[in-house]
Amino acid sequence: MIPPGGEVPERQRLSGPPEALLARQVVQAARQIGVHYGLWLAEAAHQFGPEAACRMESKVGEAYLPLLTRRIERALKLPGTVEELLAGLGQERLEALADALSVSWLAADGVWFRTVEDERGMHDAKRVNDTCWSRLGYYEALRAREALGIGEGGGLAAARACLEARLVSRINKFDFVDETPEGFTLRMVECRVQSARARQGLPPYPCVSGGTVEFTSFAAGVDPRLKMACVSCPPQTTRDDCACAWRFAL
Repeated sequence: MIPPGGEVPERQRLSGPPEALLARQVVQAARQIGVHYGLWLAEAAHQFGPEAACRMESKVGEAYLPLLTRRIERALKLPGTVEELLAGLGQERLEALADALSVSWLAADGVWFRTVEDERGMHDAKRVNDTCWSRLGYYEALRAREALGIGEGGGLAAARACLEARLVSRINKFDFVDETPEGFTLRMVECRVQSARARQGLPPYPCVSGGTVEFTSFAAGVDPRLKMACVSCPPQTTRDDCACAWRFAL
């Protein structure tokens, strides 16, 4: 804290070359954009419900992202657009970047969980976790539909396509089994979180509550007619050929 009318103590001043200080400011600016944007979405969901909040976020994203990218293009005097610059990286480097961002997203989730658990205990950590995943599931479904050009009422075909388009699909190995005209089962063959726990000699994380709210809200975002049920998930494990399994049906 800066003393009233005083200067920043020497030990609190940023040190290093000017370029390094500016680089830190750029990273922190990106962090603040993400935090503030997320706070708006979370509070809109709290005040108006997740459906209305996601509808508003769609409008905000469509208006804000072009503003952000144009400012970056002008500031860096880029010869083209940000998307053209990224496309110029080539497929291999873009795949690696997409994977790195996907894993980093999941890492942020894990760090938040562990921090809340350390501060408030497992009960509160799971409570926050489940609320976040319930909202993210719905949000991801809407964004996937938008990206794939899928309208309302897409049914099982839409559900499968949207599940394949999720960010987590770049992280976990999964497949679809027990397919019938009435439904299919999403089988999470390998889960990064559970695999990490196994390597550390820890028991499976009891994620049935989080998975239930996540996939239920995801199904609702794809098509309100879809119903979701847990087939197997710790601690309610009924099959040993996967980390978890979830049934989607009309």
